[in-house]
Amino acid sequence: MIGVVANPAEHDAVREFFELFKTPWEFYRRDRQYEVLLCSADDPVDETAKLILFYAGTRVQFDDEHQIQTGRQRSPASILSYKRTRIPIYGNAITFPEEATGLLTHEDSQECSAYLDRSGDRFRARIGYDIFKEVHTLLTVGQPPTNANLPALDLHIAFLRDLITGCGVPLVEVPPAPDKHRFIACLTHDVDHPSICQHKWDHTMFGFLYRAVLGSLRNFIRGRIPRRTLLANWTAALKLPFVYLGLAKDFWLEFDGRYLAMEKGLPSTFFVIPFKDRPGRNATGLAPRHRASRYGAADIASHIQTLTSADREIGLHGIDAWLDSSNGQKELEEIRRLTEMQDIGVRMHWLYFDERSPVTLEKAGADYDSTVGYNGTVGYRAGTSQAYKPFQAIRLLELPLMIMDTALFFPGYLDLSFREASKRVDNIINHAVQFGGTVTVNWHDRSVAPERCWDEFYTDLVDELKSKEAWFATGKQAVSWFRKRRSVVFETVDADSTTVRVKVAAEADDKLPGLLLRVHRPGEQPQDTAISAGTRCVDLFFAQKELQNINA
Repeated sequence: MIGVVANPAEHDAVREFFELFKTPWEFYRRDRQYEVLLCSADDPVDETAKLILFYAGTRVQFDDEHQIQTGRQRSPASILSYKRTRIPIYGNAITFPEEATGLLTHEDSQECSAYLDRSGDRFRARIGYDIFKEVHTLLTVGQPPTNANLPALDLHIAFLRDLITGCGVPLVEVPPAPDKHRFIACLTHDVDHPSICQHKWDHTMFGFLYRAVLGSLRNFIRGRIPRRTLLANWTAALKLPFVYLGLAKDFWLEFDGRYLAMEKGLPSTFFVIPFKDRPGRNATGLAPRHRASRYGAADIASHIQTLTSADREIGLHGIDAWLDSSNGQKELEEIRRLTEMQDIGVRMHWLYFDERSPVTLEKAGADYDSTVGYNGTVGYRAGTSQAYKPFQAIRLLELPLMIMDTALFFPGYLDLSFREASKRVDNIINHAVQFGGTVTVNWHDRSVAPERCWDEFYTDLVDELKSKEAWFATGKQAVSWFRKRRSVVFETVDADSTTVRVKVAAEADDKLPGLLLRVHRPGEQPQDTAISAGTRCVDLFFAQKELQNINA
């Protein structure tokens, strides 16, 4: 059991951090003994714990009491290095110039950002930033696009786990990976332009023609697309008048059949716009007129029926739900009417979102949200690949969006070749293999048709996710699994807190994979002040309501 000492203002961040790092913990009680004390406040504590961890980005009383030499306080936006991995710090950071372990280093100064002292079998560690302020920043403000490739929050968890076990303390956790799988894959599709016939003499039609004719030629010359794609796009451009006359098929309108064939029975989620010709609002007033869609969900009711009959999830691609709960209720009700489903997830059109949106969406009746991501790049806006509960929300969870097709390939965004995009995507998948969580993909409805023709890349991406042992889930299924994991409760059995009882409070759902209990047993302790190089892990499957006597 980890005892946590934190300022009251940080308590929400503490609670959410330990939902993501699902391990036994509680706020510090003076009548209890702990093997680990994790502190971010200078309150007096019993220092008999085997490991005392103190996080702060400024010099504190703890440093004076233990004669810890600190360096210059660093301004926000520092980068720390740990095991060849970069961890961004968005609050203040401080270094320890006399420390030489190299456990955690400040990238610019190359000074140590972690101080470690050993006395017998007890350790005292001082970490040069405030972990709970970092958690709060990541789950509210998020990361700038320049750090999108850095899963900061997941790396904070990994560092803390390594530090605890490396100091000889055993650890029990429920990892964010379903039984028999390495991570979760969510295939999602924003339905923005289901029919080109709905676009005549507007920016979408002219944009299609420009990209199909000149953009395709440019990409062909650059070696970005093969000749067959160039010819397919030119052919589609030539057919466009005949499509409008009803003499040729609408090559965008077949999105449902294309995805059903490509995904071959895998679960996926389609977010559809509820009402046509409504641009909605942005933070300052009316959104640009071209945000308005030329279709509403009722216009593609037959396609929605096809998808739901194939067990695909239909969610809301919201217009104003992110800032107006009454409008959100109307938008959600339209999707409920067409699907006859009550629990509806949301992703906002154009990814409109702010810090108040989770509460607004929850008040509107959304089951979950999957908006937090980037329009112009790929990666970890909230610093994590796990579904998390935004602050102030009661039940609503956020399923982060990590990979979006337009961010990868649009000239105004990353403008990557397929080979370059594969490297970006592989980094995200490899992180999920290592740490669990989700890989949430957004491939738009028209992206497997001319003029984009990104179907081959999507097929390869799905195959790669399969090869890495992902559990494929709809957004709702993935969020339900995380809710099940969040319901796990740890209770101590004996007075010394080394044996725990594990309970799953959520009602069992046979359609969801089970949970794992991972027991980390430390390796052999070195004789100097350095931490152990590794641990031995044992995974135990549990699905029942209660599993007793887990002794690390």
